[in-house]
Amino acid sequence: MDWGTELWDQFEVLERHTQWGLDLLDRYVKFVKERTEVEQAYAKQLRSLVKKYLPKRPAKDDPESKFSQQQSFVQILQEVNDFAGQRELVAENLSVRVCLELAKYSQEMKHERKMHFQEGRRAQQQLESGFKQLENSKRKFERDCREAEKAAQTAERLDQDINATKADVEKAKQQAHLRSHMAEESKNEYAAQLQRFNRDQAHFYFSQMPQIFDKLQDMDERRATHLGAGYGLLSEAELQVVPIIAKCLEGMKVAADAVDAKNDSQVLIELHKSGFARPGDVEFEDFSQPMNRVPSDSSLGTPSDGRPELRGPGRSRAKRWPFSKKNKPRPPPFSPLGGPLPSALPNGPPSPRSGLDPLAILSEISKSVKPRLASFRSLRGSRGTVVTEDFSHLPPEQQRKRLQQQLEERSRELQKEVDQREALKKMKDVYEKTPQMGDPASLEPRITETLNNIERLKLEVQKYEAWLAEAESRVLSNRGDSLGRHTRPPDPPASAPPDSSNSNNSRSQDNKER
Repeated sequence: MDWGTELWDQFEVLERHTQWGLDLLDRYVKFVKERTEVEQAYAKQLRSLVKKYLPKRPAKDDPESKFSQQQSFVQILQEVNDFAGQRELVAENLSVRVCLELAKYSQEMKHERKMHFQEGRRAQQQLESGFKQLENSKRKFERDCREAEKAAQTAERLDQDINATKADVEKAKQQAHLRSHMAEESKNEYAAQLQRFNRDQAHFYFSQMPQIFDKLQDMDERRATHLGAGYGLLSEAELQVVPIIAKCLEGMKVAADAVDAKNDSQVLIELHKSGFARPGDVEFEDFSQPMNRVPSDSSLGTPSDGRPELRGPGRSRAKRWPFSKKNKPRPPPFSPLGGPLPSALPNGPPSPRSGLDPLAILSEISKSVKPRLASFRSLRGSRGTVVTEDFSHLPPEQQRKRLQQQLEERSRELQKEVDQREALKKMKDVYEKTPQMGDPASLEPRITETLNNIERLKLEVQKYEAWLAEAESRVLSNRGDSLGRHTRPPDPPASAPPDSSNSNNSRSQDNKER
């Protein structure tokens, strides 16, 4: 069934329907265009989100990148970034394959529809023109017939009139004959026009217009088919990226499964293990005899062997209170004149200032407020940690690891220089055997430079090996001390034993009183 046969009299319906089809095509193009903008905005927001949460520092400079949970999070961000790339690909395919192609096709359809309707209107105008000519010939024939009948009646009346002259009768008969002839000619012309119009009308309704309607039907069907293909491109663009998106989702799942809590705990140990020995037991200090006071082995800042610990700006020590917020250095005591008080010897004489009047001491302190403030400011400005080449500013375990890293790097550099020296020697031998390939003397500066680098790196390797051996011995020593203290749980101290000398003095004093 076609439009030319079934809808031969529905020209306006076909005009509205074809216009509606083109409008639907334009609406779909507009929808896909807005869908493309949504996809592009979505991809842009995803990329901005990924950029916001990606680590700012390189992985080699970021200790947090060693944890599996951080690595998994970064991998998830990368997968989300790849997912955003697939959304951009969907937007690009929709823009090129749907928006551009369908918009171009819509313009072609509009032009073709315009041509078909112009052709139909021209054919209809020609038929209307033929119908007007038919009406004119019909009216002329009708008018000539009336004129001929009227002339015939006039001639017959004059012929029967006895008072009419012969000349009048002859003239009336001639006029009637002329009108009759004109009516016959009008009749023939009307018949010819009618035959021509019927032929044109049959051609218009049975041939010309059906062909135009069939062309419109073919155009509309092609438009609908193309629009259906455009509908399919919408899902096809999504199906093309489904495998990649599935890989992105699978990568996210792999990243989630890669989180290893036990390994992260071990990484934290490797990163921050200090290697210090745990603090020893705090022993009882007898203050009943101030002149014979002996520092205990467990005092803060004093090692167990009795030697005072060196605490320079580059030395680290274990914290006695692990949950303290910050291990701030304790400022040294200050004298009233702004300088540090002299440390009292264990068995030495008391300070000369100890015999002064307390009021005199307060007076001296009030006179030296400004120098003391200046001394506090100078102390606060010198709290920065001094970074040393042997990493002695770090805890023992971290020092050992850093020295191990430096030793491995120097060893790799040394091996590289040795390989380069061997290659230069071989090249020099080739140049000596075949001078055409190059001048052997041109390699001497590079060989000399390589030898110097080898000597320098050997010295550095020896230096780091010595430092590493010392650091390892320190770590083992601290570990042994910690294990020894751990295996011997401290006993709670009993009441302080009375000192023998103090007991003798008490007895002598009692005897005197008696």
